[in-house]
Amino acid sequence: MIARSRSVLANEEISAVGTNETSGQGKGTNVLSSTMKNRSVPKLVSSRDESAANDGQRMAQPNSVPGTETVLDALSNEFENLTPEMRKAASFVLENPNLIGISSTRELADAADVKPNTLVRMARQAGFEGYEDFREPFREAIRNGSLNFPDRARGLQSLARGGKLTSLYADMAASAVRNIEQTFARTDASFVKNAADAIVKAGHTYVLGVGLNHTVARNFTYLAGMGFPNIETIPRIGGSVVDDLSRAGPGDVLLALTLKPYRSEVVEGVQCARDQGMTVIAISDSRASPIILNADHWFIIEAETPQFFPSSVSAIALLEMLMSFVIADADDEVINRIDRFHERRHALGIYAGEKD
Repeated sequence: MIARSRSVLANEEISAVGTNETSGQGKGTNVLSSTMKNRSVPKLVSSRDESAANDGQRMAQPNSVPGTETVLDALSNEFENLTPEMRKAASFVLENPNLIGISSTRELADAADVKPNTLVRMARQAGFEGYEDFREPFREAIRNGSLNFPDRARGLQSLARGGKLTSLYADMAASAVRNIEQTFARTDASFVKNAADAIVKAGHTYVLGVGLNHTVARNFTYLAGMGFPNIETIPRIGGSVVDDLSRAGPGDVLLALTLKPYRSEVVEGVQCARDQGMTVIAISDSRASPIILNADHWFIIEAETPQFFPSSVSAIALLEMLMSFVIADADDEVINRIDRFHERRHALGIYAGEKD
C-alpha cells in the first residue's frame, strides 16, 4: 500500500529503508531492460527524466542483485505489452510473489496453468535474460530473510489452543492483525505523502467505491469533509460513476478502491478518469488489478479472512493513515474549518450530556 509517482522506479536499496515489494509504483518505463543484462552496472531509469535521482530517490548500488520490488515493478510496467498467455502467467506471479523464490519453473508454470516456456518468455519481455535471472532476487531475499514481516498474529494462535476462545474468534483476530501488519509493512511514508499532496492540491477529489467499499469510501469522505468541502463519494445515489465524473478533468483526483472480484464500475471509472486527465490513486489487493495498472499512485492491501467476504480492516486503516497525512499537509484554513465544525457540534448539543 504505497502511493508512488509514476516517474520513479525504485530498486533494492529502497527496501533497506522501508519500501516493500507490493505497493506503490505506477506505470513507467522498463527499468530492467538494461540492468538485468549487465548486472554489474545497475541503472535507475526515470519515465520522464533523470532528475528523479535528485528528489530523494535512492539509486542502485554497483554489483548488487536487483530487489524484488524492482523485478515486480518491471513486470507490472510491461504487463499491457504481454501476450494473453504471458499476461496469465504475469497475473499469477504478481499475485503470488511469495512462490517465486521457492518454486521451480515447472512448478510455478503448473500453478499458473501455463507452459514453462511462457514464464521464460515473460521474464525476457520484462528485461531479463531468462527465468532464472528473474527468480534470483526472490531467492536472494529468502536467503537474507528480507521477506519476513512482523507477525504478532502468531501469538493469537495460542488463544484457540488454550481453549479460552473459539477457533473462529482466534482466526478472525489473527487475520485482522496480519492484514494490517502486512499492509503497513509494504508502505513507505514518503509515498503516502505523495498521494496526500495530490489530494490537498486537487481542485476536486472523488472517492470511488461500490458495494461494501462504498461505505469505506464514505467514511473517508465524511472525515475529510470536515476540512475539505471539495471531496465527495461516488457514485452518488441514483447516479453512475461515469456521469459523476463528467465535469472532472486535469487538476482533479480520483481515489478508487476495489478488491477481487473487481467491480466493473470502478474499473470503468478509473479508465474514464485517465481519459479525462485526472490523477488516479488506486487501492486494491494485487499488482495485476486493472485499477493499479492505470494509477498514478497506488496501494496494495491485504484483505484475507476466514469468512466469505474480503476484510475491510486494512483498507480502513490505510485510509485513516492517508487522511492523517492529508490533514498534516493542509494549510491553516483547513484546521480552522475542522475547529468550526466541532464548535458547531458542541453548540448544537449533539453530544450526550452537553446540551443545556
